Amino acid sequence: MKLTFYGHATFSIEVNGKVLLFDPFFSGNPGVKGVDIDKLKADFLFITHGHGDHTADLVNVAKKTGAKCIAAAEIVNWLNKQGVDNTHPLNHGGPVPFEFGKVRAVNAIHSSSFADGMYAGNPLGFVFTTSAGNFYVSGDTALTMDMQLIPLWAKLDYAVMPIGGNYTMDPADAIHAADFVKCNKIVGVHYNTWPIIAIDTDKAKADFAAAGKILLLPKPGETIEVL
Repeated sequence: MKLTFYGHATFSIEVNGKVLLFDPFFSGNPGVKGVDIDKLKADFLFITHGHGDHTADLVNVAKKTGAKCIAAAEIVNWLNKQGVDNTHPLNHGGPVPFEFGKVRAVNAIHSSSFADGMYAGNPLGFVFTTSAGNFYVSGDTALTMDMQLIPLWAKLDYAVMPIGGNYTMDPADAIHAADFVKCNKIVGVHYNTWPIIAIDTDKAKADFAAAGKILLLPKPGETIEVL
């Protein structure tokens, strides 16, 4: 299973022959380098919440790729009004089957609104169970006790979590989150894009290692094997 990191909290995961693209933010993203949106490929688009640093290019990418957009119902309704019809609304609840596996929407402690201030529904994380492996994408979130429910639903092979602090978990909280979800391989996102979420990456990796965990920090544009 391959993960391509584009910058900030935008990345794609290849699983069972499908490309899952998360929170497309390319325009105005200082961490993105050399990405041609016209050449992006995606079969599914997952949107964790409505903030601009997760949806700036959502409509454009959705229309260019034809990918099925999976998000909270309020985001799906907004997409439909923008002329994007290949959508599937989710909210907290049981797992939903797709071609690559099953997806469960789970709690994220954050806020969610569009650039104009309009409500964008509940922020979400996603738990994926597939024949190729299981993983958790937390979305923007603080540390929450709800994460302790996730091992009831899936034995995770890896998880993608924010580590930049200020708006989300910092590395110390992400280590606790990894304990809660019982997963020792974490891909860090949502850090160092701007000074307000800058971290010491060497210290973060060392702290994870001291806790018996692996923190993967791919560079923008880099593809890594996560499984």
